[in-house]
Amino acid sequence: MSPTPTYQEPQPQRSGLMTALVAGAIIALVGANIYLFVQLDKVKTDLAQTHDKLLTELSNLRDASSVNTASQQRHLETLKEELEAARTQLRNESRTMSSQAKAEATARAEQLTKQLETEQAKVQQQVSSEISEVKQSATQANSKIGEVSTDVGSLRSQASATQSQLEKTIADLKSTKGDLGVQSGLIATNAGELAALKRLGERNYFEFNLGKDAEKKPQRVGDITIQIKKLDPKKNKYTINVMADDKLTEKKDKGVNEPIQFYTSKARQPYEIVVNSVAKDQLKGYLSTPKEQASR
Repeated sequence: MSPTPTYQEPQPQRSGLMTALVAGAIIALVGANIYLFVQLDKVKTDLAQTHDKLLTELSNLRDASSVNTASQQRHLETLKEELEAARTQLRNESRTMSSQAKAEATARAEQLTKQLETEQAKVQQQVSSEISEVKQSATQANSKIGEVSTDVGSLRSQASATQSQLEKTIADLKSTKGDLGVQSGLIATNAGELAALKRLGERNYFEFNLGKDAEKKPQRVGDITIQIKKLDPKKNKYTINVMADDKLTEKKDKGVNEPIQFYTSKARQPYEIVVNSVAKDQLKGYLSTPKEQASR
């Protein structure tokens, strides 16, 4: 009896639209994360400049107030001395002074008293005005600091949300065994998931999009070359030649999102190639290499 043929169900091809949407969302999240950190740094710089400006203004106000207050104080002291001298003279000469002289002395004393009260009122008004200006500047500065703090909090919340989304994407990635039987790392099935793996930083990743030229001539990807031998879009299968360390290896009838592995003299862990899409004249995927490379 002839053996019963085994039907191999072709691997379902991912929806191109869904892949594009997921990739676009993750790329947008990465871009937003970078933008948020740039904005956060700018807000911190603005906050520092506002703080320095406030300190300078307050220092200038204090210096000006101190100078004006000292000047007014000296003037008040002079008026007080003149008033006291007039009063003393009035008391000493009251017995011998004529009525007209007494009246003149009394008028002079009253004039000095009114002048002293006027000057004191001016000083008090000036001090109150300067205090009001300082309080107003402090209120405006506190308001600005509050706004900046709110912006910083908002940016941190957005950055945290973006980071959480990236972590969720990474958590959804799968790990499987490669064609050499070695447990593979996390596998990215589209550009968005690959971007998340790059941010994770555990391995080096090199994307490729090979066309017809790769059927005639091997194409450089990272530190290896890949040549397309056969593409079967209907079954999501492909065959390629991999050149590494001057050694040619054929990887035959491999499937989409299946990690194919090979060793080089540069690392103890295997290199991995993952193809995400097989078309009539196109092969898209990425090469994953270990971070630690052996020195030659």
